[in-house]
Amino acid sequence: MTFSTSVLAVLDSYPGEVRQALLRLRDLIHDTAGQNREIGQLEEALKWGQPSFLTVKPQTGTAIRIDRDNSGQGDFALYVNCQTSLVSEWQAMFPHLTYGSNRSVHFTLEEPLPEDELRQMITMALTYRSKKRKPAAKRRSHP
Repeated sequence: MTFSTSVLAVLDSYPGEVRQALLRLRDLIHDTAGQNREIGQLEEALKWGQPSFLTVKPQTGTAIRIDRDNSGQGDFALYVNCQTSLVSEWQAMFPHLTYGSNRSVHFTLEEPLPEDELRQMITMALTYRSKKRKPAAKRRSHP
């Protein structure tokens, strides 16, 4: 794992409960990646001023960003690239969660963090590109 002092500085700048929730989400991202060989090592950085997590191994996944939520849909959120199909897939799998268009899932401090769902979402995001390539490779090898 590659940890970033700039990411930690941003997270430390948030009020207590939001900071703790985002730190827990950050830990969950790293823990989930660490348990999946396909994902491999993560790199932390700031992307658009938000803590961002991306696989070091190229062509594996799409970046995950986390931040406090200023949209009014929750207290903090997990963001992915809006050009992926991830959020629509998550909506079908987990309709009970709150989504922001095609780029985010939102959480409140009053509700427990849905860790099982989040682990699946994190895995899907961090393997997004490799999963998209595999079906194409299979089709080419079977005429």
